[in-house]
Amino acid sequence: MNVPEPIQFDRATGALEGAGALERAAACALVMGARVSSTFSYRGYNAAANLMRKALPERDIAIKLNPDATFVFPYGDGYWSKLLQRDYDYEIELDLLFRDAADVDYTLIDCGANYGYWSVLVSSAPFGAHRTLAIEPSSQNFARLTHNARVNGNRFSVMKCAVGAARGTAKLSGTKHEAFSIAGKPGADGEDVPVIRLDDLIDDGHLPLGGKYIVKLDVEGVEIDAIRGGERLLAEDTAILCEEHGSDRDHKVSRYILEHTPLKLVVYDPQSNRYEAVVDLGILDRIKVASNVGYNVVGTASAFWQARIQHLNASVAQRSARN
Repeated sequence: MNVPEPIQFDRATGALEGAGALERAAACALVMGARVSSTFSYRGYNAAANLMRKALPERDIAIKLNPDATFVFPYGDGYWSKLLQRDYDYEIELDLLFRDAADVDYTLIDCGANYGYWSVLVSSAPFGAHRTLAIEPSSQNFARLTHNARVNGNRFSVMKCAVGAARGTAKLSGTKHEAFSIAGKPGADGEDVPVIRLDDLIDDGHLPLGGKYIVKLDVEGVEIDAIRGGERLLAEDTAILCEEHGSDRDHKVSRYILEHTPLKLVVYDPQSNRYEAVVDLGILDRIKVASNVGYNVVGTASAFWQARIQHLNASVAQRSARN
């Protein structure tokens, strides 16, 4: 069976190439829907886009994120189609951090990589062309992840497994590709997947000791287990990026980091446009305003990464002053 060539979209210019009339109309609808729903944290956008997708031919779209980064996903996908809105910033707090650290010699460990958005970007030249290891347990997502690695010259490595507190196996379940999890109830249906600890990456020779690392943990409910399994890695010059779900008003991940680890914690505050120290959890009560959104906190015990956060804040302040 002939697989149609993907639609091409350039975020810098807005050029949409290779799309038919229906697909162009869908692009306009997707952008308009993103703009309207952005005023209420994109609530309902994913479901509406996925519904519209059923009326479209099955086809991929290849989005040029920058001159050295191409990200491919099914056209009309509700989670990723917001990228068609050119002024949409996906996880702006991580984008700021990765851009500011472009000159740092570090390795990204992208846990819960999904289709590989951050792996594609961080390994690209404008972000510093960093060594990247993308980890994804879902067979469905892993096929997409390996395709995006191939499209970008296989410049980042991939591993098919989940990350947890101990080596073993687990049941991966869920209905949305962006929300597959091994945190489901025992006995739930799903895919059997291998589980490793972050420290196993050291023991198995994937990561050398003595380097600088950023660990992105988007692992849908097992962030704490992943932290427990990475004590040695987190004792290195490592910064860990953990997703805090907006619906979790107890802030379990940040609470665990503050109470049970030596890591210092910061969170991006959109009001000040800087990373602010999380000395108590009250700041998260204010920042986590949407229950359907994930918010990333950054934890580190590394003096180097603490200094880089200060550097980032100073750079943002200088840009704001110039503007």
